[in-house]
Amino acid sequence: MFEFVNVDLKVPEVEPVNQDGVRFYPIPGADKYYPSVTSITSFKNAQFFAQWRRRIGEQEANRITARATQRGTAFHSIAEDYFKGELNLDRYLENNPLSVRMFQSAKKTLDRIGKIHCLESFLFSHYLGLAGRVDCIAEFDGELAVIDFKTSTKEKNEDHIEHYFVQETAYAAMFLERTGIEVKKIVTLIATEEGTIQIFEKYNLDDYLQLLKSYIEEFVRSKNV
Repeated sequence: MFEFVNVDLKVPEVEPVNQDGVRFYPIPGADKYYPSVTSITSFKNAQFFAQWRRRIGEQEANRITARATQRGTAFHSIAEDYFKGELNLDRYLENNPLSVRMFQSAKKTLDRIGKIHCLESFLFSHYLGLAGRVDCIAEFDGELAVIDFKTSTKEKNEDHIEHYFVQETAYAAMFLERTGIEVKKIVTLIATEEGTIQIFEKYNLDDYLQLLKSYIEEFVRSKNV
């Protein structure tokens, strides 16, 4: 059974809106909208994905994307149920057997998670001008961390997932701004269809914060062109 820590984020739940392919969140108590973290990090990789779609064709790209989205969404739901002590795998077996198998492979790693401070929680930062929904903020091997759950067909090369670390750092900054609590590290857990789970732990959050600022600047410049 996982222990949940009562953390006052001082923010109500809000629903995002989409404009020109960018997700925006209305900011509570302010007459403004902030772009989502994932929109910023996705923009950084937009050119790569556009080339990939041209190379394999729109129909095949749509099929792969839809499959990956379903796989990832189901995995997140299973993990969330598990943390809350509400898991019933029979609910997922018929429509998402792959995600069930991936969860079972990842379960031993998920059990390294300790006290949970946030789970699928909305956060925002006035300093960064960003908002988003964090997967999990909890202790991992005894240290408070932003934990991001990813799924993949096969193992990822670390050189290709810089944007994951940047995204997680944004959530760390948002959590600090909202609560005054500083996380020690960011953790990326990638469950693969091959049955492996990759673990990336990073402590150099200041370096990724500078990268995040460059991501934001590039995004803003593109909108002002």
